[in-house]
Amino acid sequence: MMGPRTVVTPSKERKVVSRGHDNSRSSGNSGYCNRGPILTPTSPVLSNPKSVLKRQVSPEELQRPGGPYIKRTFTIVGDAVGWGFVVRGSRPCHIQAVDPSGPAAAVGVKVCQFVVYVNGLDVLSLDYKMVSNLILTGPRTVVMEVMEESDC
Repeated sequence: MMGPRTVVTPSKERKVVSRGHDNSRSSGNSGYCNRGPILTPTSPVLSNPKSVLKRQVSPEELQRPGGPYIKRTFTIVGDAVGWGFVVRGSRPCHIQAVDPSGPAAAVGVKVCQFVVYVNGLDVLSLDYKMVSNLILTGPRTVVMEVMEESDC
């Protein structure tokens, strides 16, 4: 069994909880922009940490004119427990998980989308830890531009 972990909420408060001993909703640990209950060992994100991507995509491929990717822009207003999505990967980052009842799902964020801009900042060359930090330390409202395959 894993020990306590640090939980970061949009208000930037920090608290330590032990898995299974806190029934409140939390925003997860470093790198997570997750909304929902504390993840358990049977949660898909913990028991299957592999990427949801079929293959790695380069920033150049995402930006290629006439390529198979389309741009979408979302304005996500975080609630008391987060924004409702998990960012993973590096150069470019992608959406690994979306809480179906969270703010991100409500505006149309989907798994496998590639994160291009966060609040006007180009994040194509950043890893998920830096992108998550930008989201967690920024304003409650996040404007995020993503690229997704046009057949999604």
